[in-house]
Amino acid sequence: MAAPNASPARYDVIIIGAGIIGCAVALSLSRKGYKTLNVDALPAAGYGSTSSSAAVIRTYYSTLDGTAMALEGYHDWKAWQQTIGADTEEGLARFVETGTLVMKTAADNYQKHVLEHADRLGIPYEHWGAEKIQEELPGYDLTCYAPAKTMEDDDFGTPTGGVLDGGVYFPWSGYVDDPQIAARNLKDAAARLGAEFRFNTRVTAIPVQDNRVTGVSCADGTHVPGGIVINVAGPHSGKVNALLEGDPGIRIGHRPLRQEVVQIKPPERLGYSREGLIVSDNDIAVYVKPGSGGQLMIGSQNPACDVHIEENPDNFARDLTDRALAYAYRYSQRLPELGVSQHPVGIADLYDATDDWLPVYDRTDVDGYYLAIGTSGNQFKNAPVAGRLMTDLISYCEDGGDQDNAPLQFRLSHVDHALNTATFSRKRELTKESSFSVLG
Repeated sequence: MAAPNASPARYDVIIIGAGIIGCAVALSLSRKGYKTLNVDALPAAGYGSTSSSAAVIRTYYSTLDGTAMALEGYHDWKAWQQTIGADTEEGLARFVETGTLVMKTAADNYQKHVLEHADRLGIPYEHWGAEKIQEELPGYDLTCYAPAKTMEDDDFGTPTGGVLDGGVYFPWSGYVDDPQIAARNLKDAAARLGAEFRFNTRVTAIPVQDNRVTGVSCADGTHVPGGIVINVAGPHSGKVNALLEGDPGIRIGHRPLRQEVVQIKPPERLGYSREGLIVSDNDIAVYVKPGSGGQLMIGSQNPACDVHIEENPDNFARDLTDRALAYAYRYSQRLPELGVSQHPVGIADLYDATDDWLPVYDRTDVDGYYLAIGTSGNQFKNAPVAGRLMTDLISYCEDGGDQDNAPLQFRLSHVDHALNTATFSRKRELTKESSFSVLG
């Protein structure tokens, strides 16, 4: 048995993190012949924030590239067995296609830009008026309440005039039934190709020599050599960047933000005719998706009243707070018969979010050190695409491509579109088209 500080075999790429995107990166790189190692402080793939993901798969985003990437991801999830190269469907995560209803509100310009992107990329949609919405969602109240408020506001629950002008239904959307299993599917597919994974292992330093990473040092005293290191550490990505012996040159901010999702079971007497419809409603600033046992999962769309709370990813409370209760009460404005418990149940976890809520997929100022960060909240659906993008980005940069001045144009596999990867640059200014919310 090797001594604790002995150097293991050298890897082509060391991936810090084994969530849904870290495992997707490992699979894509392994398919290209790279020898990879994922290092994660947690005990299993997808064990961290991935396991708390709403795992919504949708095809609408605020930017054209974001929309195209999501459409590409939809096709990956639609054919999940083929995407991961599995011999059988047994043990695989399942994509449940439900469709998504996005309410038309003044704050999002009645979906004008979203629909322009859909038209350009051939994404189907339907306009639903009030009658259709109430047919599909019995008891639904379309009164306007914007802007969204907290329960401490004296005007909480007070109508602000008028009713919603219908919504847009996107049939190509749904959710993955078990996000952690999805990460493990990717991990197992990568392992079949030779990828290695080391769990319960914390990285303590990322050494640099002559402005190039040399691998990672771990808490057990080992140094794992490798010429390329990728930070895919989710809410821990800021802490991982701090371990780098050099400046990665990141201009846009990112931080771990607290997110809460409350679960409520609607009254059976409502008799929803469309089981599992996902709803995004910017007027009350919540999204709603089906959960297990007929429950609804309700989360925030990050309006101004829901103040960002930055947390320490190594020490934060997972109990729900009044924030989650407020989300439930906002949705009860739509469904007065909903019934909200004063002791809500649900999930509290962290998103690694950038200042404009779009991800960073990029190289850095330190050679061999790459980033797939700021992805929490709206990039689960894009994980397989992100894996391929990072693989091509690494090949481009390691072959001498100048990513900062002549960024990679990443050609999608299922969609006739090339992503300008400058969209995901660490040095970008704020993306003006962004929703500046979990919607991306």
